[in-house]
Amino acid sequence: MSTHVAEETMNVVEPVTRTETASAAGSLSERRRGTQAASPEIRRLASLLEISQSLSGTLNLRAAMTGALDVLARYHRCVRGVVTIARDDGEFMVETLESSERAARVSKPLIDDSAQRRVIDTGKTIVVQQLGKGVGGQAGSASGRTFSLVCVPIAADRKTVGSLAAYQVFSHERDYDRTAKFLGIVAAMLGQAIKVQRLVEDERHRLESENTHLRQELRDRYDFSNIIGTSGAVRQMYEQVAQVTGTNTTVLIRGESGTGKELIAHAIHYNSPRAKKPFVKVSCAALPDSLIEAELFGYEKGAFTGADARKKGRFELAQGGTLFLDEVGDINLSTQIKLLRVLQQKEFERLGGTDTIQANVRILAATNKDLEKAIAEGTFREDLYYRLNVYSIFVPPLRDRKADLLLLVDHFLERLCRDHRKVIKRVSTPAIDALMSYHWPGNVRELENVIERAVLVCDGQVVHAHHLPPTLQTAETSGTVTRVSLGDAVNAFERDLIEDALKTARGSRTKAARLLDTTERIFSYKVRKLGIDHRRYRF
Repeated sequence: MSTHVAEETMNVVEPVTRTETASAAGSLSERRRGTQAASPEIRRLASLLEISQSLSGTLNLRAAMTGALDVLARYHRCVRGVVTIARDDGEFMVETLESSERAARVSKPLIDDSAQRRVIDTGKTIVVQQLGKGVGGQAGSASGRTFSLVCVPIAADRKTVGSLAAYQVFSHERDYDRTAKFLGIVAAMLGQAIKVQRLVEDERHRLESENTHLRQELRDRYDFSNIIGTSGAVRQMYEQVAQVTGTNTTVLIRGESGTGKELIAHAIHYNSPRAKKPFVKVSCAALPDSLIEAELFGYEKGAFTGADARKKGRFELAQGGTLFLDEVGDINLSTQIKLLRVLQQKEFERLGGTDTIQANVRILAATNKDLEKAIAEGTFREDLYYRLNVYSIFVPPLRDRKADLLLLVDHFLERLCRDHRKVIKRVSTPAIDALMSYHWPGNVRELENVIERAVLVCDGQVVHAHHLPPTLQTAETSGTVTRVSLGDAVNAFERDLIEDALKTARGSRTKAARLLDTTERIFSYKVRKLGIDHRRYRF
């Protein structure tokens, strides 16, 4: 429980036009003296206007209550005003304001005052015309003046949520009933402000909860477990991703189009210490050369024709988080120079600007191009290549991970059936054979599109070969017809399985045999028969 004392100077707003002269408006002190000399009704109306402006001018409840108390102190001679708000946790929030003549001698907060607690408990107004001692139960003033107390309830949604207490110098001429009614109006205004504040707080908590939920969904969506595959190439990729996730190292993700490079970038970000910060993606190939610099670094107003306002670039939007440069090999040479500076010095300027902006951003880049060939041709800077290629991750093409194809088919089939509200239980054997024999130039993206088409055209619970695109229905039409003997095909398949197991077991035949659910004797026989050197997998 804390007490905060603050004062805000509130002006009486009078109905004047802009064309009236300053002399007609008068100075602030003159208007205050005029208000003080006016009739009590005019003072009440003027103070209500100021209080309403104070409450409507800010969403800061404490500042609004301080402004209301300041009006009571200035226009109604309240030596102390106290607003007490009961919180849901049973504690109280107290806002107190006192006039300067009493501030030096009255220091104890009135949170423990029984009258205020009784008003909050009963919801009824308390009027004490003559307090036995000074304000708050302390000694009276040196002049021996007596103080009075009017304490009214503050209600919101027909429930008492606090109290408004006004301490004044006792006067026989004061109409305390009218004072109580006036303070009741002020309390009603405070109640509405409290209601609005609570609605704002509830909405803020809802948005924060929704934001947290969405971030968790993103984290779950891009978790490592969603990277489908158990082949040796994918397991090696898992290890590389796990090694770099907890660092701020720049990563270059390489692989053919459609292999899932963006999925790897998401997995790195949402499992890194920057997961709560922004993840900003830039498709470098989709932006023309004339716009990519403005998109990356932003621009100032008037930097070029059409720049009507300042715009933040992707580096600023990703501040504290991760910037993913997709297809980084397509950036032009002039932009490569500025990008190199950001990577080296961690700073940049907007187009048309002179202010240097610090860039606290982790860079993840991806490309399907042969950057080494681009360097030789002079289309990609060698120094930028070395800055980006701090840690390289290669995403294997689907044709090199055929062992994962059935896992990917099951994953896409389950998700797409849920999206399209269909019930498909399995894929027929001829359809699986067609999928396995295809060379997949479009990699995982093409496989996903093929499965989606099959789900849409399937009218039963089984995907058959005729549900696949024409190029996959037969090996002849796809140009992937098998032209080897059965024995050679079996030996090639066994070789792949044994080599994958040896890679995982790091050359240990005992562990590799256990992975393939066979004996070490049979495994060693197969190794000798196929001419595999298990020692070269020890590392």
